[in-house]
Amino acid sequence: MVQMIHPWNEPLFESLKGRTERFPHALLIHGARGTGKLALAEHTAQFLLCEDLAHRPCGRCEGCRWFAARSHPDFRRLEPEALAREMAGDPDDAAEAPAKRAKPSVQIRIEQVRELDGFLNVGSHRGRMRVVLVHPAEDMNPNAANALLKGLEEPPAGAVFLLVAHRPAQLLPTIRSRCVALAVPVPLPAAALRWLAEQGARTPERWLAYAGGAPLRAVEYAANAEVLERLLERPMPVDDRDELEALADALQKIALDRALGAMGLAPKYQTGTIDRDPAKAREWLSFARGMVERRLLSRHPLNPKLFSAEMLANLPAR
Repeated sequence: MVQMIHPWNEPLFESLKGRTERFPHALLIHGARGTGKLALAEHTAQFLLCEDLAHRPCGRCEGCRWFAARSHPDFRRLEPEALAREMAGDPDDAAEAPAKRAKPSVQIRIEQVRELDGFLNVGSHRGRMRVVLVHPAEDMNPNAANALLKGLEEPPAGAVFLLVAHRPAQLLPTIRSRCVALAVPVPLPAAALRWLAEQGARTPERWLAYAGGAPLRAVEYAANAEVLERLLERPMPVDDRDELEALADALQKIALDRALGAMGLAPKYQTGTIDRDPAKAREWLSFARGMVERRLLSRHPLNPKLFSAEMLANLPAR
C-alpha cells in the first residue's frame, strides 16, 4: 500500500520528485505539528525505495510491499520508544518481566543512532538507496544528535536522511546546516476544512482554530472535545498525564488569546470570552512564554497533580 500524503502537501512531494537525480543526502522537513510532515516523509521514503522507476511509488513492487509491511531491509526509522509504542498501539504487557516494563524513553537515544553504523556502511540489499527517517528530530538527546551529525558530515554513498521536526530551532545548528530544509506550511482554511469534513470531524471550524490551522491536530482535538471543553471552561489540577499535556496546551492558548485581546486584536484559538484590558497584555504574554518550557516538561512530570497545580497557581487572574 502506497503511503498516502495529505492533499495540501502533494505539491511539495511533486517538487521532491523533480530532484530525483540530485536528491539531497539530508532533508529537514519542518513545520507546525499536525500539518502532515510525517506522512510526507514516509511517502518520500517509499518513493526513494520503489523499484518501478516509471511509477514511483507504485505500491506493487517488492520494495513498496516491504515498506508497507515495515520490513524493508534498506529503511530505518528512529523515534522515541514511547512514541513508537504509542503509534503501534501496543499496550503494556503486565506479564512481562520487570526489566522489560521499564518506562519507555521519550527521547531518541545514542544507542539507536549507533545501531545505524552497520546499516549505513554496507551496500543496499535491493541495489537502490538506504533511507533513515528521524522523527521528531528534535527529540534526539545531545549525545544522539552529535552521533547523527557524524553521519551527516560524511554521508555514505547512496544514503538519505529524512529528518522531521516540529521545532527545528531546537536542533543543533550544525545539523540544520547540513540539511536541505523543506518547510511544510499550514494549509489554506478552505482545504483544511474540506479535508476535516471528509474525516467526519465535528465542529471543524472551532477545532481548526484551536489547532492554529493544523488539520491533523484539529482531528485530535475534535475527538477529545469533551475533555478540552472542560479544561477551557474551568482549568483545574489533573492526575492523568495525558490530560496534563492537554491542560498545558490549553493554558498556553488561553494566555495567547488573552494577550491578543488585551492588545485589541482578534483571538487566534477561540478559547473563550476575551477581556480587552490593555493593562493585562504584558502579564498574559509573560505567562504564555513560561508555558513553552512547562509544555515540554509536562510530557514526563514526577507528579502530574502537583505540576498542574503549579501551572494554575501562576495563571493570571481572569
